[in-house]
Amino acid sequence: MWSCGDWADVVYPAKTAKREFLAWYSRMFNCVEGNSSFYATPSPELAARWAKESADGFQFCLKFPRSISHERQLVAANQETSEFLETIETLASHDRLGTTFLQLGPDFGPSRFAALREYLQNLPKEFRWAVEVRHFNWFDQAGNEARLNGLLTDLNIDRCLFDSRPLFQSAASDDIERISQSRKPKSPVRQTVTSDRPMLRIVGRNQVELTQKYVDQWATIVHGWIRDGLRPTIFTHAPDDRFAPSFARLFYDALVTAAGKEASKSWAKIPHLPRKSQQLDLPL
Repeated sequence: MWSCGDWADVVYPAKTAKREFLAWYSRMFNCVEGNSSFYATPSPELAARWAKESADGFQFCLKFPRSISHERQLVAANQETSEFLETIETLASHDRLGTTFLQLGPDFGPSRFAALREYLQNLPKEFRWAVEVRHFNWFDQAGNEARLNGLLTDLNIDRCLFDSRPLFQSAASDDIERISQSRKPKSPVRQTVTSDRPMLRIVGRNQVELTQKYVDQWATIVHGWIRDGLRPTIFTHAPDDRFAPSFARLFYDALVTAAGKEASKSWAKIPHLPRKSQQLDLPL
């Protein structure tokens, strides 16, 4: 998301009009996880407006609609897929398309591998895709997982990695964390890379400092990816959205620390990484 009134004086100046939130957000960050597309496919006209309002180099990483992933479970979803691809193509035509990711539901297990393979094989090859699995039988580190990773590698599709360990490290400290713990899965954590743009989604705490040990672990891994020529996409989530920018800053600072002297050389290749400034300073 890019619209949160509690981000005034953090992501955008105080009293910024809501219609200007995306413009300011896209100056601070270089991509956004488009979760709203999970609930309804944005129209091509809306996507074109987003492209116009966002800064050069900004990318939208949309989630596949649930009508495709959860309701139809990738079968007989041609119409829904065509509509979604129209939106994807609009963003691509404006140079605003990042990696689009398919989040499969907890009941989509390895028994549906054939459906997954057929669906992925039919996606346009010119766009970037990632897949996140949640059914526990995908995480057997043997047959099912190896087959999944092999498919993604063959198709040049990234695996979307998910880490909710920070969220579940201790009892919830407030009602919002309690709700988040009741909804988020405890998927086994992986570091698997199947293409050149690995995606990581990490769920933290409202007290972002509690996530430090996990952030430090991932920062070392992510720096290694960058050093090896990969271009990862990282999304930091907090149970309460108002703390998400602080979590992003914590992760970014840890990444700079992990990179050490290599940071300035590596970062020059990555546009719009959030940096501290008088105008757009993220709290630590």
